[in-house]
Amino acid sequence: MKRRKHLQPPRRPEEFYTPESQLRHPRQLLKQMWLDLLASRELAWRLMVRDISAQYRQSFLGIIWAFIPPIVMAAGFNLANEAKVINVGETFLPYPAYVMFSTALWQTFVEAINGPIQAVTTAKPMLARVKFPREALILSKLGEVFFNFSIKLILIVALFLWFRIPITWSVILAPVALIHLVMLGTFIGVMLSPFGVLYQDISKGLTLVTGFWLFLTPVVYPVPSDGVFGFLVKFNPVTPLLVTTRELATTGLLTQTVGFWVVSLVTIVGLFLTWIGFRLAMPFVVERVSS
Repeated sequence: MKRRKHLQPPRRPEEFYTPESQLRHPRQLLKQMWLDLLASRELAWRLMVRDISAQYRQSFLGIIWAFIPPIVMAAGFNLANEAKVINVGETFLPYPAYVMFSTALWQTFVEAINGPIQAVTTAKPMLARVKFPREALILSKLGEVFFNFSIKLILIVALFLWFRIPITWSVILAPVALIHLVMLGTFIGVMLSPFGVLYQDISKGLTLVTGFWLFLTPVVYPVPSDGVFGFLVKFNPVTPLLVTTRELATTGLLTQTVGFWVVSLVTIVGLFLTWIGFRLAMPFVVERVSS
């Protein structure tokens, strides 16, 4: 009898790592970045579905958690405002609607910051063992951020109906401003993600920073015009993006147009440069984690 020959799987092409920086070949680097971005779409979708399913499957209240923070914050500040504990001033929307809508936007921004850090940190074992486009981790969290906001949108629509807030044609432009707000958060998150893998202090410190950052953002009060506090609020890069999103969705009267475009331009350029830095840093991060 003839012996059967065992079929051996084809060998993977060997990969060689050289100390030469990829920045020496910018055209090749940009081409590879684009190809990896396209190749990461399917994996990003699977990771997003997995994370969303796990997030709500392991929770008793499920998607209700998307509504709880804005409602609790609005209730607390509304009681403090009516009791004259704080003097918020006049808002162009009914105050509960103002706080809930603004809190939903702020929460989306914070999720955009934390998303890349959480994605890369959770994927540490996979990063060390499997070669795949790292962009899939970022895209999956971006999809999760927009999915969570779509749930919050139910609360926002209910607010508009309950308080009979008029809708103008500018509401169709509000998603554009929202995307810019998410891009700013993603820019910060991608920049911090390599450090977040190596040091747990990043995640802990970020919680403190965003908690303080909230009070420098006009979420529960209108934009102040005078004093040092007013200067800090206006200097805050989140202010023009959040305020413009809120104004486009409600009155359509924009008060932060210049700041919006300045911050948006810096965000787009910074996000692109951070993407390059992320790609260059991740091989060293994976090597450090593996060792």
